[in-house]
Amino acid sequence: MTTVLIAGTSSGYGLETARHFHARGWTITATMRTLRDGLLPEGVRLLPLAAAYTASKQAIEGFTGSQAHELGAFGVRAKLVEPGYAPTTRFSQNIDFTIKDMIPPAYADFAAPIFAAFANPSMTTTESDVAEAVFLAATDGADRLHYPAGPDAVALAAI
Repeated sequence: MTTVLIAGTSSGYGLETARHFHARGWTITATMRTLRDGLLPEGVRLLPLAAAYTASKQAIEGFTGSQAHELGAFGVRAKLVEPGYAPTTRFSQNIDFTIKDMIPPAYADFAAPIFAAFANPSMTTTESDVAEAVFLAATDGADRLHYPAGPDAVALAAI
């Protein structure tokens, strides 16, 4: 029997990923987090009004890519699962402010259409999209680094 460690199984991506692996006969070792200890999903998105977020994700991508080379020598594979926008997760509940409150008045005209587009996305990612991508990354045996999860993430990865 194969065992997997999954962090953040109290809700969202982690919970659905644990269910996905368990349904396929894996033993799950799970960790949970408190609502205030929310984690950001991995993946690089070049989005307006998100420079700090984008920079942090690019740092993770560089770190994971380097680790993939280094750990590969020891038979360990490092992978990046890159989810798209998932409005059904509890991510927004992990913060006690709204992003709109952080926008300076000088940016208001620039930000308005961006927030409008975010409010009505044409494609989104579900928790099961992420679980399937994590399972594929864990089981495909490939040296591939990037695994977009969800139709919106797949579309962004194609650009």
